[in-house]
Amino acid sequence: MSKQELPYAIVDLLEEKKGEDILLLDLTGISGFCDYFVFCTGTSDRMLDALADDLLRKLRKSHHVKGNLEGRSMDGWILVDYGNVVVHLFSPDQRDYYDLEGLWQDGKALVHIQ
Repeated sequence: MSKQELPYAIVDLLEEKKGEDILLLDLTGISGFCDYFVFCTGTSDRMLDALADDLLRKLRKSHHVKGNLEGRSMDGWILVDYGNVVVHLFSPDQRDYYDLEGLWQDGKALVHIQ
């Protein structure tokens, strides 16, 4: 599996699971801890949990990678760490509040599904 294959697989799974406002950001050469961020909004705690669970289960099966989960849906932010790809699953309010897209605006948007 190439380095670029995993982030696109993540975007596809999130879109399939009806995640909203999905953004794949290339941070190569900008961040020292990962190459890609994926941002996605879920409209409820239940949806955030479903997005995270689906990613963990399906990527382990299809790409043989294990993600590390941080955060709780009830707090509005779940992070799934795949090493060179970090997935941020946000409630709409938390995504606006933390504005990570603004903080990492030097990254290159590769995919944006609204």
